[in-house]
Amino acid sequence: ILHLAEALNFSGRKVAAAWVSVPFPALHGSSLPDALCTHPDVPWKPLASCRERKGSSCFAQSVVLRGVCKERHSRQRLSPLHACESSEHVLQHYLHTVFPGAFSTCHVLEQPCYTPAPYPQFFSPCLSRQGFLLDKPPTSSPAAVESIPVLAALQSAPVLHTLLYGLYKDLQKLNTRRCASFFSAGVEHDDFQEALHKLRTLSQCYETELEADESEDEADSD
Repeated sequence: ILHLAEALNFSGRKVAAAWVSVPFPALHGSSLPDALCTHPDVPWKPLASCRERKGSSCFAQSVVLRGVCKERHSRQRLSPLHACESSEHVLQHYLHTVFPGAFSTCHVLEQPCYTPAPYPQFFSPCLSRQGFLLDKPPTSSPAAVESIPVLAALQSAPVLHTLLYGLYKDLQKLNTRRCASFFSAGVEHDDFQEALHKLRTLSQCYETELEADESEDEADSD
């Protein structure tokens, strides 16, 4: 993951954010183009404490989808996604549409993620054994989910500016005079200030015009 994060970053950036959809929301029997066409916005959630923003962008990303095939029966009208020759082309086309201008790599694996015991069964009763959404809830007790389709992404994205800058602001408020035991462990005050400055500089590497406007608004509120 460290090498992958390094490959996704440039221009002084070093951090990547993880996003995941567990399970990936796809109807039972639908194709990959069908599933993606029902989600004009990406259907994943951040694993880090990044504030979600509708229509967010990214600089570069690596995306992996497991357990959804392109060749399933289509329930939707034909779209540019349905015309793609392979599952990888479908996902790549979708990413280029949602994140125009971003560098995107993707991989599609037919094998799902298996969920045998002791994997917790915290799934909705509206999921099939294969982790796909059912058209309607089952009339009897649902069977245990044996596998699920999963979508995961690692992104170098502007949303990291908010996360890193927020961390910088929190550390800036720290009263180092009350941390005698911390500095007695070998950390110099100047080293701490230098690390703080590097953190702020790193956060600025992810700043766009939108994040700059939000930073100004936060500064005004302070």
